[in-house]
Amino acid sequence: MISFTDVIEFIQATHEYSLERRSFMKKNIRIVLVGELILFAAVFIFNVFMCSDGMSSALWFIDLPSLIMILMVLIPGLLILGEWKDFTKAFSVGIREYSLLELKNIIGAVDAAQKLTIYGAVFAVIMSGVLLLGKIDDLSRIGANLAVCLLTGFYAVIVEFFLLPLRLNAERKMNEEMDLGDE
Repeated sequence: MISFTDVIEFIQATHEYSLERRSFMKKNIRIVLVGELILFAAVFIFNVFMCSDGMSSALWFIDLPSLIMILMVLIPGLLILGEWKDFTKAFSVGIREYSLLELKNIIGAVDAAQKLTIYGAVFAVIMSGVLLLGKIDDLSRIGANLAVCLLTGFYAVIVEFFLLPLRLNAERKMNEEMDLGDE
C-alpha cells in the first residue's frame, strides 16, 4: 500500500529533478553555442593546416564586404519586420521564463532571421556574380572574384549554424511548457 509519505517523497524527488533539468536548460543554449564555436574553429583550423599554404590561407576566408552584405539584409530586415526584440530574446530562452505566445514569437523571429540570412547571401552572391561576369575579360581576376562569391555562401552557412540551435532550443522549451500545461 502506498502511504502519504511515499507520495510526498515522490513529489519532492520529481520537483528536484525538474529543478535540476531547468538548471541544465538554463546553461544549455550557451553550452551549445560555445560548443559549436569551438567545433567550427577546430574544423576550420584543421582544414587550414591541411592546405599546402598553411596559415596564410586563413586570410582567404576573410571578406568583410560579403559578411556586411549579409548583415545589411539580416539586421534591418528584422527591425523592419518588428522581429528584433523577439530575436534577441532567443538568446535567453531557458534562462528567463517566457509564455507560450512569447516562445512562438521567438521561434518566428529566429525563422525570419534564418530566411533573411539566406536571402542576404543569395543577394550577395548574385551581386558578386554580376561583378565577376562584368570583368570576365580579365582572366587573372576570375579566381579571386569567384572565391568571394563562395565566401558569401560560406558566411551564410556559419550564421545558420548558430541560428539553428536557437530555434531548436525555443521549440524545445515551448514543447516543455505545452507538456507541463497538459498535466
